[in-house]
Amino acid sequence: MKMITTGFLLAALFQSIVAIQSSEFMIREATIDEIRTAFNQNKLTSKGLVEFYIKEIEKLNPIYKAVIEVNPDAILQAEKADQERKANSPKSSFGIHGIPVLLKDNIATKDKLNTTAGSYALLKSVVPRDAGVVKKLRESGAIILGKASLSEWAHFRSSSAPSGWNARTKQAVNPYVATMDPCGSSTGSAISVAANMVTVSLGTETDGSILSPSSANSIVGIKPTVGLTSRSGVIPITPRQDTVGPMCRTVTDAVYLLNAIVGFDKFDEVATKKGSKYIPKDGYLKHLRPGGLKGKRLGLMRTYPSFGFNNDTETLNNFEKHFSILRQSGAILIENLEITNINYIYSLFNGEDIAMSAEFKIALNAYLKDLVASPLRSLADVIAFNNKYAKLEKIKEYPQDIFLAAEMTNGIGVLEKEALKNLTKASKYGFEKLMRENKLDALVTPYSDGSSVLAIGGYPGINVPAGYDKYGGPYGITFGGLKGSEPTLIEIAYGFEQATKFRKPPPVKE
Repeated sequence: MKMITTGFLLAALFQSIVAIQSSEFMIREATIDEIRTAFNQNKLTSKGLVEFYIKEIEKLNPIYKAVIEVNPDAILQAEKADQERKANSPKSSFGIHGIPVLLKDNIATKDKLNTTAGSYALLKSVVPRDAGVVKKLRESGAIILGKASLSEWAHFRSSSAPSGWNARTKQAVNPYVATMDPCGSSTGSAISVAANMVTVSLGTETDGSILSPSSANSIVGIKPTVGLTSRSGVIPITPRQDTVGPMCRTVTDAVYLLNAIVGFDKFDEVATKKGSKYIPKDGYLKHLRPGGLKGKRLGLMRTYPSFGFNNDTETLNNFEKHFSILRQSGAILIENLEITNINYIYSLFNGEDIAMSAEFKIALNAYLKDLVASPLRSLADVIAFNNKYAKLEKIKEYPQDIFLAAEMTNGIGVLEKEALKNLTKASKYGFEKLMRENKLDALVTPYSDGSSVLAIGGYPGINVPAGYDKYGGPYGITFGGLKGSEPTLIEIAYGFEQATKFRKPPPVKE
């Protein structure tokens, strides 16, 4: 009898271990649709999902440095979501209800979390309200799991600091190849999603900071048309280019998240009023349809890295198979495109840094002055803080050259106006003319090489995993379009994703 009991207990223990492992395996890489199905079948709760991710963060974050803070109220939010679902609350029907989201640490939350852009300078500052996108997430029933790490000050403090470094968490690490650049400033948002420390995340982009880390960490990133999503409560670089967008493992998940955060916000009134006109009446999910590539006109340029493939043999060879897949899926590739006066157009991009430098000082000073509590109220205060406390806090001292250049500006003067005029010309006679003359639905670029073109004009882009190099390093492909073309870009990106399914999770860390 004793032997039977012992054997029974061992068998039960083994089955329990298998069940736990099976549960964890199902959660890892699980999509929003799969999670929602598990909710409805009572196989998973939001609380269980959050607890799983917190354990993964505890295990993996010491390696990857992708998360700055975990929300101490995340489990309470999850329990509330479970109760709402049990009561069939109207909110529980929303696509991201009960789904954990990590926010880049420049997106404000009016809760127990800090909003610091990775800097000690803003630690314990008090924001006046949730960021516009956070308000929409809460209204949709999403769970704010915490804050993702980033390149400090969204990579706008120092030109020599590496991507993914900030004072609070130090250097973020690519989960696929530790020596590979995690890229851009939304590094933690990308890494945490790639490594299954959260279901979905939000990043921000001024120039490449969603598209670039998405490419380097094998996830889907949507850089929306400027104004489609609110920037209120986001520590700014320039309102002219700043945008907030989804960073997820699949196009479908990214579209669920995009649906939740788009729309008008009175605290970002001018931009979101313009952006709202682009939102489809029934949202974006209907554009996730098979055959989305059929008949789409996709442009390819073989010159200039800001626009195309730059005649790089290795890059071209890597992407030739992708071009074949696009054609086989019904897309029409318009190749070897040329832009008239390309050298002149390309020279106009030099105005981006001039314009952003002045715009940053104006926008950051306004953000800091709006804080409920903060010892720092200007860019000058932040520079002084860094000079005074770097050694005290044992912060690695990267030069503040970008900050210092911005502090030397004095509003939008003659030089800045000329730069802004040149950027408008570059967009009008470069990208827009190319798209319209060739009747293109999207411009296709490798990795995130088209980010500057999309950035200066406020255009949207979607990056989709496209494979891995010989060292296992991920790379993506970007589809960029004219303002408001998100529905078309979603059809293209979804079509490519479904035809290829290149994405695979990073090596598991035990």
